[in-house]
Amino acid sequence: MRPHHAPLQRTSALWPIVLAVVLLGLVAGSLVTGAANVSALDLFRRGESGDILLVSRLPRTLATILAGASLAVAGVIMQTLVRNRFVEPATTGTGECAALGLLATLLLVPGAPLLAKMAISSAAAFAGTAIFLALVRRLPPTQPLLVPLTGIVYGGIIGSISIFIAYENDLLQYISVWMNGEFSGVLQGRYELLWASGTAALAAYFYADQFTVAGFGKDTAHGLGLSYRTVMIAGLSIVALITSFTVLTVGMLPFVGLVVPNIISRFRGDNTKETLPLVAILGGVLVLASDLVGRLIRYPYEIPAGTIFGVLGTGVFLWLLFARPTRRG
Repeated sequence: MRPHHAPLQRTSALWPIVLAVVLLGLVAGSLVTGAANVSALDLFRRGESGDILLVSRLPRTLATILAGASLAVAGVIMQTLVRNRFVEPATTGTGECAALGLLATLLLVPGAPLLAKMAISSAAAFAGTAIFLALVRRLPPTQPLLVPLTGIVYGGIIGSISIFIAYENDLLQYISVWMNGEFSGVLQGRYELLWASGTAALAAYFYADQFTVAGFGKDTAHGLGLSYRTVMIAGLSIVALITSFTVLTVGMLPFVGLVVPNIISRFRGDNTKETLPLVAILGGVLVLASDLVGRLIRYPYEIPAGTIFGVLGTGVFLWLLFARPTRRG
């Protein structure tokens, strides 16, 4: 006799295929969308059209996918370690701390190489996230909504400090760029740092089971023979690297790490290692779609992808809050 949940299992198995097809369609659309009229086939031809694709359209497309996938994975790590579905790098002060680190670098060592900027920004993001975790441990576990509220207030304080420093030094334009993700300035040679962000997200896959165990708490992790401190440092390091790389390259994209993991969890469950690839693909799909929509709404002008995703992400997240859970088997 066929199990009653077999249709649901078959539907779940189609998720990777559907997402892959949608992603390929969006990639093709991204390559041919812009002020210059070119075809995706020009990618394999010499000439001006081929140069436009290689220097601008293809790097932009890859940057959106890498940024979306990485931030979605960072959101999963944050939610697992904090044991709260309402947190992500943009709501825990991680993005603000990364921007503060970049601002400090710009003021104190303006001629610093890219590697130094990356290191200082990552260190600031790591420290800021660690402080947030220390704060939420003092909150009552029966009040889960206090965690994101604390993160929003904490991030607001860090952001206000950054804005004050930037205002005093006539650098407000940098803060606005770093905290609102957009891809119009992405060119070949100016986005490659996001490959490092993607590598950090890939490393999270190999730590996925350990993150899950650490999420149950320090005592449980130690009881199962896991070094809680080591896993927490690894998780915070991955989140800090992804956030700082993204902020440094294209700016922060809000709600990606919040909405995407909740969508996948709702329909595929909470097995971190099993769902992490889907989270990464869906993150890339949604950010690429947001960037494409931003290019088309007021063509040939653009609306930042962060703005588009902020609007759509808010609506999706409200739907996730109020809709009934989907039953799985």
